[in-house]
Amino acid sequence: MAIQSMTGFARQEGEALGCRYVWELRSVNGKGLDLRLRLPAGFEALEQPVRKAAAAELTRGNVQISLSVTGTGTATEAVVNETALEAVIDLVNRLGTRIDASKPSLDGILNIRGVLEFRDTELSEADRVTRDAEVLAGFKTAIAELKAMRLSEGQALSRVLGGQIDRIEALTLAVETDPSRSPDAIRARLAEQVAALMDTGAALDRDRLHMEAALIATKADLLEEIDRLKAHVKAARVLLAVDGAAGRRLDFLAQEFNRETNTICSKSNAASVTAIGLDLKVLIDQFREQVQNLE
Repeated sequence: MAIQSMTGFARQEGEALGCRYVWELRSVNGKGLDLRLRLPAGFEALEQPVRKAAAAELTRGNVQISLSVTGTGTATEAVVNETALEAVIDLVNRLGTRIDASKPSLDGILNIRGVLEFRDTELSEADRVTRDAEVLAGFKTAIAELKAMRLSEGQALSRVLGGQIDRIEALTLAVETDPSRSPDAIRARLAEQVAALMDTGAALDRDRLHMEAALIATKADLLEEIDRLKAHVKAARVLLAVDGAAGRRLDFLAQEFNRETNTICSKSNAASVTAIGLDLKVLIDQFREQVQNLE
């Protein structure tokens, strides 16, 4: 299973024992897997199988699952309300001895409200199980289509993220090779700062001054941050290449990219390095925004 996006849509229609059903699935970003089901009356038994089937295919995302059904697959039968019929007949007999009128016809009696009722015959347990199994099979087809769409979008996102990682690596190398980071440039810059302090005429301990200069040079060194950025680039490429959910781990790496870049910007004593660091921050924000879409 390749890396997936968390957004997608699927629709699946079918028939089962005379009823027509439609599954609709919509998936968007989410921190975990949140399944929201809407099932019509009479199909409540499908909830747990549907949740199990969805969880077997998806790891993250807010997924809305709705089932609509037209027709119930049941037959309609006419049923005589015997109690109401007996009451009508009894009334007709009692009034017939008092009123000279023709006897009511059968269709007239049946048209009296409450005498004749129409009811849907209920499915047998065996038929209900068969119907639910067919509807569930339709859902499994729909979840497979949703997963296929998420996989396709995930592949496209992987290519975008891969390009962004390449640019992050290129900017990291630009920081590493910036002329301001050469030993000669660092020494010259420190020498200028020390000379400027000595020229003030203030009583300064030369040895202490050189010790502080060495400490400043050590703090300004960006090698550690550059090495960590390179390691994060390598880790991100590995995550994009492996199968399975990688969104959370890539999001963590995006935070680490940002942490190292902030440190570079704060330690930088050259405008060129600071400019590269700002470009890195913009690129990392774009990277993290795309990562939010991955499972």
